Amino acid sequence: MADTIDDQEALLHLLARTSAVLFDFDGPVCRLFPKSTAGIARKIKRTAEEVWGPLDRDVRACDDSHHILRPLWRMYERLYEEQAPERRPSRRPLEFAEKTVAEAESAAAANAVPTEHFGELVAHLRRLHLRLVVVSNNAEGAILRCLDGMGMAPEFEAVFGRDPHDARLMKPDPHCVLRALAHLGTPAPACLLVGDQLTDLTAARTAGTRFLGWTQDEIQAKEMERDGSDAVVSSHLPLTAAARRLFEAGHSAESVSDRAVPTRT
Repeated sequence: MADTIDDQEALLHLLARTSAVLFDFDGPVCRLFPKSTAGIARKIKRTAEEVWGPLDRDVRACDDSHHILRPLWRMYERLYEEQAPERRPSRRPLEFAEKTVAEAESAAAANAVPTEHFGELVAHLRRLHLRLVVVSNNAEGAILRCLDGMGMAPEFEAVFGRDPHDARLMKPDPHCVLRALAHLGTPAPACLLVGDQLTDLTAARTAGTRFLGWTQDEIQAKEMERDGSDAVVSSHLPLTAAARRLFEAGHSAESVSDRAVPTRT
């Protein structure tokens, strides 16, 4: 169970045992889509209906560009199982959905604004020689474009985003987290995933990393505590303060400190 939200001593203890920080992207790093993505979801649904016919209930009800990807896959799997081999469903709606969402992400990344105090947090984490990567349900190209536009690309050594060929591997599936761990070569308990959703927490727990919840929603914070988050913060300031105190105390992670431009891996 997590300690009290924004608890400084809990954060100090957590950060002192960390060699690498894995950031979820949309939320902790920036707000990629500040407005509704219902229009994108409608385009995806129209194409799916034209190709597959009447939509499954969960596809029809979804008005979010990312949340629709998983039910769309479920519908495809259902049709694939139900229909004879010669009438197997086309993958075109899946391919169209990925292309449409990725293009929207790339366009939004050009104007994305960093989350408040994120740059300060990154600077203090790097002073501790912590390794930084991104693990996200967003497309890797959009993440890289955003980090570059924010001037933050040199601080992150790698980006692990959505598998463009299989949206079923998005968090809560630990796929992107496991890819990050393989890249880092660091034991999972020495890695800290910072995320703003319960799906991030599930992925972290499944992969074996520790988890820091980042949310200003009191109900969600309690849910994160209930589900085993190691700590919960309401902004980047408490973790920044903890990093500053550790640096002043002479703490430094036993990890490679060289900075590298993020790469697709």
